[in-house]
Amino acid sequence: MLLTIDAGNSQTVLGLFDGEEIVEHWRISTDPRRTADELAVLMQGLMGMHPMLGSELGDGIHGVAICSTVPSVLHELREVTRRYYGDVPAVLVEPGVKTGIPILTDQPKEVGADRIVNALAAVELYGGPAIVVDFGTATTFDAVSAKGEYLGGVIAPGIEISVEALGVRGAQLRKIELARPRKVIGKNTVECMQSGIVYGFAGQVDGVVTRMTRELVGPDGDPSDVRVIATGGLAPMVLGESTVIDDHEPWLTLIGLRLVYERNVGAFS
Repeated sequence: MLLTIDAGNSQTVLGLFDGEEIVEHWRISTDPRRTADELAVLMQGLMGMHPMLGSELGDGIHGVAICSTVPSVLHELREVTRRYYGDVPAVLVEPGVKTGIPILTDQPKEVGADRIVNALAAVELYGGPAIVVDFGTATTFDAVSAKGEYLGGVIAPGIEISVEALGVRGAQLRKIELARPRKVIGKNTVECMQSGIVYGFAGQVDGVVTRMTRELVGPDGDPSDVRVIATGGLAPMVLGESTVIDDHEPWLTLIGLRLVYERNVGAFS
């Protein structure tokens, strides 16, 4: 089985693939202070409960694919693979790793590994042109051409960041549960804040994607040719309110990691 790890700024998602099928997944908080040994213990506790794996860390794992937007976490995950998965191939997405996605930006090395992995999965699953909207710590919008090229994108504050900022900077505001309110017009402070978050971000997504689509297809192109894919842990918050999202693939990054592994190591069983 292939173990895939997507370590983001706030959360780390682990997924197990049996061939092309994701058979198990876990989500944990990302803590840049965790050492490789602490990560190994945590991973063993999660994976040790899976019936297709053995009780020892590494049992049943034939390959590992990792991407991270946090350099310190990537360093520790590299150590995890060296110490605990030393006998299986491991691919860490970084400069020099084959993805098959040309990066047409001013500074290709500055583009987050997860964004390139998402672009690869989007092209493989849906073709191009496409826009990937990833709802994480930041909300990112990534444009992929009809030829499968990464063209660039947009980075906006994420949903949780916005909620925390309101609670910190608003004298009479507080932290709230991220949930859809009963109506757009809130009847109390909590509902007003929830409405602003849910419908505000849905409007942001629709506006940004519409403008990106115009640039992708040009003045004579058909906007309906652009596939819009949502991913990320907070995507369900706005899926029902956005008018431009075509598909929701919660495991887009993990699928992309599987594809990167296959391009660099080969297929697995």
